[in-house]
Amino acid sequence: MRTLLALSGSPSLHSRTAVVADHVLHRLSHAGFDTAHLALRQLPAADLLAGRRGAPEIRRALEAVAEADGIVVATPVYKASYTGLLKAFLDLLPQDGLAGKTVLPVATGGSLAHVLTLDYALRPVLAALGARHVTAGRFVLDSAVERGNGPDRLRPEAELDLFQAVDEFAEAVRAHAPAPAPVPAPVPAVHRGALTTAP
Repeated sequence: MRTLLALSGSPSLHSRTAVVADHVLHRLSHAGFDTAHLALRQLPAADLLAGRRGAPEIRRALEAVAEADGIVVATPVYKASYTGLLKAFLDLLPQDGLAGKTVLPVATGGSLAHVLTLDYALRPVLAALGARHVTAGRFVLDSAVERGNGPDRLRPEAELDLFQAVDEFAEAVRAHAPAPAPVPAPVPAVHRGALTTAP
């Protein structure tokens, strides 16, 4: 089963970006993928900022990226760019840390004026990290995330647009992920009898 990992780069406890990432993963899990969500704000800040790749939680996060077939990179837009939290984590990846992977960039923000962040700020970084294929991303307005007494949800038109990008991403992962290694043929057992000598 293909494994997909979402990285959400919001430092906020009540993050709209994380809500959007959860919607993406829910759609992908129903499409037959094994999914996981890594909220970068949960990583130890001191280890992250100091670049301690060997710290246990940082090491596990980097291993999760390395093992995933596809990555969803979700970030709010701050000052016309992705967050410093996401930048700090991406800086810990090896130069080819996304090699062979399909990546879906997703951004959230308060105004459509920030929509170009996907193509002019985030996409070049993902390509520089060696991503095999960066699919068409989506920008989701903060106002499209509805909050109430129940679970947070997206407005139907925003969800429909997001899911179109998610479905294209899923197809790209299936198309670009390496084929499973062939199962080797069983080796016939060799029975060794007792050696006898002629009289």
